[in-house]
Order: sequence, then C-alpha cells, then structure tokens
Amino acid sequence: MINDPIYGFVTIDSELILELVNHPIFLRLTRIKQMGTSSVVYPGAQHTRFSHALGAMHLMKLALESLKRKGTKISKKEKEAAMIAILLHDLGHGPFSHSLEHILINVHHEELTSLLMHKLNAEFDGALNLALSIFEGTYKRNFFHRLVSSQLDMDRLDYLQRDCFFSGVVEGSVGADRIIRMLDVHNDEIVVLEKGIYSIDRFLNARRMMYWQVYLHKTGLAAEIMLQSIVRRAKKLVQEGKVRVCDPDLKFFLTNEFTKKDFKQDDQLLEHFLQLDDYNIWAAIKQWKNSGDKVLDFLIDGLINRKLFHLEMSTGKISQKKLKSVEKQLLAKGFSKEDLTYLSFIGEVSNSAYTSGRQNIKVKMNNGDLIDISEASDLPNIEVLTKIVTKYYLCQPKIVS
Repeated sequence: MINDPIYGFVTIDSELILELVNHPIFLRLTRIKQMGTSSVVYPGAQHTRFSHALGAMHLMKLALESLKRKGTKISKKEKEAAMIAILLHDLGHGPFSHSLEHILINVHHEELTSLLMHKLNAEFDGALNLALSIFEGTYKRNFFHRLVSSQLDMDRLDYLQRDCFFSGVVEGSVGADRIIRMLDVHNDEIVVLEKGIYSIDRFLNARRMMYWQVYLHKTGLAAEIMLQSIVRRAKKLVQEGKVRVCDPDLKFFLTNEFTKKDFKQDDQLLEHFLQLDDYNIWAAIKQWKNSGDKVLDFLIDGLINRKLFHLEMSTGKISQKKLKSVEKQLLAKGFSKEDLTYLSFIGEVSNSAYTSGRQNIKVKMNNGDLIDISEASDLPNIEVLTKIVTKYYLCQPKIVS
C-alpha cells in the first residue's frame, strides 16, 4: 500500500507487480525528474517518473474495473498485464526525461523501454509476455494498448493531474475519476459515453493550457536549452580530451554514438544506460564548472546560479537581421563564431491538444452512433484545440538582451 498525494492509498495486490516495483531497473525512475527543468519556474515540480508510473498504474486498475462493471470481459491475467504495461511504460527515459533525449543518447525512449521490458521478461522467465504485447500493440484485444498509449490514455490522465498538482497550475486539473467512469469498449475500441463529453472538453483544454503555461514556458525552455548546450559542449570537449569526466557510464555515452540496432545487439549498452539518471548529469556539471573552457563555464554558471538565457517567443519566424544582431553582440563579448552554436538559438515549438486522424477520441452517442470528439463537442474553441499552433523563439544570454 502506497500513500500517493494525488489518489490517496494505491494498493498493489500482485506479487509480480510488487517485484517489478522493487526491481533496480524500475527504482532507477526515482532518480529521474518527471518535468525536466520545469522546477526553475515551478519550484514544487520535483516529482519523479517513479511516482508518475505508479499513478498511471493505479488509474489503469480503476479503468479496467470500471470497464468490467459495464460488461467488458477482462481476465485476471489481462488486468495484471495491462497494469504492468503502463507501470513500465517510462523505463526508457534517460536523465532529465525529454530534455536530453537525442542529445545524450540518440534513441527514442519508447524504443529503449521496449528493450528494457524484454530484458525484464527474460529475467522473469516470460511472465511479461502479455504485458509486452499490450505495450507494443500486438495483442489481439487492441483496447488494452489504447489505454496505455493514445490521445486519451492513463499516462496522460496521470501526468496532467500530477504535474498540475506539483506545479500549482490549477488550469491543468482534469477530472480523471469521472473520465474513467465515462469510458467504455465498443468493437474493441475505447470510447467515451455521451454524458462524458464535457469531461473530455475539460481534459483537452487542460492539456493545451499545461503545454503553453508549464511544459513550454519560456523560462523553463531556456533552462532546457542551456542544459542541452552544456551536454553538447561537454561531449565535444570530452572527445577532444580537453575535459575529464569521472563517471565511466556517462563518459561511455559522451564518447560514443549508438543506434537502436546497437542496443539490440549488445546487452552491455543497456547496462551502461541503466546507470544513468539526473544525478550523473548534476555531478558532471559540478565537476566541469571550472573547466577552463569559456563557453562551458559560462553555460554552467548560468544554469547553476540562475543566470538563465532570455527567450523571446513569437508567432512569426525570427528574422535573420535580428539573429545577426545577436551574433554580433556575442562576438563583441569575446566569443568566437564556433562558440555561437552553443549560445544563440532559434527554433520552434508546437502545441496541439488533440490531433484528428490519429487514434481519435470517439464518443458513443446515446443513439449508438460513434462520433469524433471534435464533432461531438460544442465548445466554441474546439477548432483551437484541434489546431497545431506553432511558435518561434530566439534564445540568447541576457548580456545581449
């Protein structure tokens, strides 16, 4: 029994699940922050992937029990397997979650998750076979996979509530309990009953708000860009032998590039990966803070002592004239042209609360018709929720602001 700040007591009544929760591969998630660098804006956002995974598993349990009450046949083995699939869905996250994905290791976290689940399955003599097929979407009853990964899954329901709670951003609140009670299965699809339309409207609104207000907050994004730049710069310097790194596992990935194929062929790569978490990165950053490299020292001092870059976001693309002006000012500060690739950035971010045509959220109307939520909703801003909104940014040190 675990006391969760969001749901109260979360009970684990499966010996297999309890063994997985206490396994070193899963416990590693206690050392990886759920929200990357967002704590520079929201100091309470210190929660981990571990607590999120437990919360998502709890919601999966509630969802399956609700579906059974509505007449969907779900065996004890299927229930346990679906709970395991969502429990382990984030195993492949590296340090700082999404922030350093493809920066430190150029393999998607879902691909690493699948490999780690296979590794656990071998250790548990095939006990995770069904959980793996649900996670990978190969199980004959596809609605289980949709509860793990879709536009209305237990992952999203938990992280929105959890991130809302720990950041203190009330606009991200969703009524997960009611949404779960409104779910049903129709022709092997997860659908929402008509009376749950407004709960889904609230869920989509909350997701849109959380992305602009929290996940893509310009200060948090600036800190993330600085962290990425630190790792990229350190990677270059380590490979050139100009700075040292005491951590052998971190050094292993800073000095080598690997593909998914490499991970599949060499189990030792996974062993190195499993030693990485947020603490490896922070320890290295503290070690490098007086490296003697002007760029690396400048970036680390900025991140540690909250001298964060200025990030300007707009709906229009950043002009080359403005970018050249920034570069000119940085050059005047004694930085070289090569240094600019670590100090001045233009980019774009996108936000879409709901994407039609991709694992659609279907509403089952009282007359039996199935309608996409974008058609069933009478929200005046439903077009905004289904539209991909792109914003452009210029990120630079405040010395040129």
